Formats: sequence, structure tokens, C-alpha cells
Amino acid sequence: MTDIRSILIVEDEPLIAMMLEDFLDSLGHRVVGICDTVKDALGHVEKGGFDCAVLDVNLKGENVWPVAKAMREKELPFVIASGGHVEPPPAEFAQVPMIEKPYTIDRVTPAIEKAIAG
Repeated sequence: MTDIRSILIVEDEPLIAMMLEDFLDSLGHRVVGICDTVKDALGHVEKGGFDCAVLDVNLKGENVWPVAKAMREKELPFVIASGGHVEPPPAEFAQVPMIEKPYTIDRVTPAIEKAIAG
């Protein structure tokens, strides 16, 4: 059994966010919030109070890299999520665990564990 973590979801598609939240709940994690914009996510990062985040690459047409940079500055682990057919992450995030959508429990668990292990 993995450790229980508090996780922030950064995802602009409500159904996908709810599905991911269900997966994380079923794994015993606690979802502390769901953000659907870069601005909202940056506010959550500033407040803190979570162990890890799952960041969708594209939020309503904005890329998530400002959020990833803020997470890195606060030394918070994160996973990058992609629907595929997107540009590869900037070089500074090339080593960050990545999950392709659609999310599945067997993809989510190792990515979160890898992110937290650093």
C-alpha cells in the first residue's frame, strides 16, 4: 500500500478531473482541489497544503509551464499529464514523470510514486 498523499488536480476538462479524482480517492489519496486555469493553479501552489500535483499540459489554451515552474520553486513534486499530440515539455521538465490520457489507475499510481520519490 502506498502512502496517503494530498494531491492537487490541474485539469480543465471537468469529466476528466472527476474521473482522476475518483481514481485518486480509490487509491486512498486525498484530493485537495481541482484547478481549471493557470491562474487558479498558481494560487493553490502559493498556498501549498498538498504533497503532489497532476498538471494537464494544456489548460483552456494556456500551457501549464508557469505552474510547473512555481511547483519546482517550492520543491513540490508533480506529474505532467498529456492528451498526446502536444509539444514535448521544456527541457527543464524532461525528467518529470508523464502520464498520457486517458488516465488509468495503473498509469496514475507509478507516476505519482515516481514524482514523490524524486
